[in-house]
Amino acid sequence: MNYLTHQLLNAEETDCIKKELEKENQGWENGKNTAGSHAAKVKNNLQLKRNSDISKKLSLLIKQKILNNALIKSFTLAKHIHGIMFTKSSKGMCYGRHIDNPYMSSGRADLSFTIFLSEKNQYEGGELFIENLSSESEFKLDKGEILIYPSAYLHSVKEIFNGERIVCVGWIESYIKSIEEREYLFDLDAGARGLLAKHGRSDELDIIFKSYSNLLRIMGD
Repeated sequence: MNYLTHQLLNAEETDCIKKELEKENQGWENGKNTAGSHAAKVKNNLQLKRNSDISKKLSLLIKQKILNNALIKSFTLAKHIHGIMFTKSSKGMCYGRHIDNPYMSSGRADLSFTIFLSEKNQYEGGELFIENLSSESEFKLDKGEILIYPSAYLHSVKEIFNGERIVCVGWIESYIKSIEEREYLFDLDAGARGLLAKHGRSDELDIIFKSYSNLLRIMGD
């Protein structure tokens, strides 16, 4: 499974973050300021300055929510969460087809994430479109939901036709660089934990967890 969608924030947490962002009038800048030379040509949105007090405060909250989530921890094997920022797009804005930089000043990008903060019925358009070698997928999630996907994939945000789209985006440096190896480990961990919940601890499960840990040790950096 190359994508993960999950309810990261509850309604109260999401509304609180959105209210904080809506109170910030002066801290928004052109999104091109943090894009690479190629991406800047197709990027048309606003983003909250990363060095603002509210951005630092909310980024820390988001980071802790991700790190404390067992499912996301298993899926990403996160070593470092970085580059968190809050963006908003209104009518006519979009982010054309691009790929995220593999190495940023804040860290290596193995996985990208988007947390949807706006109700999806409050804006038209704005779908996140992701392409891989064999398929194309479109995402427009409920508020508080996170989408995590490989940074190696081309992706874009479709034009906003009405309303305003507010999201939080960021990147994850994983202990495991390979998309395929992360998937194998996630499946192994999920299967083992499912057996543990269903049947309790056993000698056989101890062997599976031992194998998982040793594979992580071999594959990881």
